[in-house]
Amino acid sequence: MSTTPAPSSQNIGAMRARLRDIISKRSFGRGEITLASGRKSNFYFNLKPTMLDAEGAALLAEMTLDCLSGERIDYIGGLEMGAVPLAGAIAQLSFMRGAPIQAFFVRKKPKEHGARLSVEGLAPGESLKGKRVVIVEDVTTTGGSAIKAVDAVRESGAEIVMVLTMVDREEGAADNFREAGLDFRSIYKAAEFL
Repeated sequence: MSTTPAPSSQNIGAMRARLRDIISKRSFGRGEITLASGRKSNFYFNLKPTMLDAEGAALLAEMTLDCLSGERIDYIGGLEMGAVPLAGAIAQLSFMRGAPIQAFFVRKKPKEHGARLSVEGLAPGESLKGKRVVIVEDVTTTGGSAIKAVDAVRESGAEIVMVLTMVDREEGAADNFREAGLDFRSIYKAAEFL
């Protein structure tokens, strides 16, 4: 299998600028909205149109792997529903680069039928016990959803390396993660779009 090389730092800068343009066009809007946290806002990010765009998905995966370079990561876990496409794109690109990071997703609540799992996507007999995991989120406001996902993944025996979001709305998440003892990083800050 041939591998896809990681881009240079100069290319990363160009990719970051291009991705910002895609997010601005496809996923950023203004107008009163109620966020998942219950807060009201006059702007919003809906990253699904970017994550499901061919170029947007590729660039989000590139930027994520760049942010994770130098870290030893076994798994990447996306929050249902927003970061599921993202986790898949990251897993695919990591494989293409010859350094595979497996993916899974964390349900908001366990299914009420079947295996009743919170963590989905692992093969039979596969476990997160002792594995180094990054939780990814598309947009973060207060971090409440990601902290719940962290708790569910820790119950599986994983070590949480960090929480990584594509866009930090800068509305308290950094403080909440710090209080929870979690490393928190973002690709973009909301201010870059306002």
